[in-house]
Amino acid sequence: MARPRKPLLSTDRIVETARALVDAEGLAAVSTRRLAAELGVSGPSLYNHFRTKDEILEAVADSVSAQVDLSMFEDAGREWSTALHDWAVSYRAALRDHPNIVPVLARGPGRRPAGLRLADAVYGAMVRAGWPAAQATSIGALMRYFIMGSALGSFAGGFVDDVSAYDPADYPHLGQAHLLAEQQEKIDERAFETGLTALLDGLARQFEQLR
Repeated sequence: MARPRKPLLSTDRIVETARALVDAEGLAAVSTRRLAAELGVSGPSLYNHFRTKDEILEAVADSVSAQVDLSMFEDAGREWSTALHDWAVSYRAALRDHPNIVPVLARGPGRRPAGLRLADAVYGAMVRAGWPAAQATSIGALMRYFIMGSALGSFAGGFVDDVSAYDPADYPHLGQAHLLAEQQEKIDERAFETGLTALLDGLARQFEQLR
């Protein structure tokens, strides 16, 4: 009986495996040797697709950018602020699912196709809405700062669940801080929405002043 063939090595398969490794163990876990072992191939075979580890991580980062929904910017009837809100929620969801790749994404899009499409979609939508080019650029930048900052860590998860850590003599206003960690997702989501609403409201006031 013929032995079953191993799946052919492909760029997509390498990226998917590397992304799973980054998600599970972080950026430091990725190496050509480790990836080759995970894929069941020899190390040199990876070089037919990627020259370096950095190229692999760039491709992983771009695969996460590709998960961000951009369709809201194609809807001509949607307000720019609503589109920006929905895009920000989708962007944060992608980063929340893959937080370990955020440091690579934070460098900017570079030459990554999906990252550049994302930047192009946001900038184009703001200019079409009537924002001056310079301010449209600033909006893209500030949204990236806000969204990526929210994905770099959890506010609520940064508090230990030990009530003794919050002596009221030292921290009179942190009597409930030990409860934050168990409500981490709810608190962090609410904080993101609060910040996003405030940001968009401020932009809306600026936009009115342009008219």
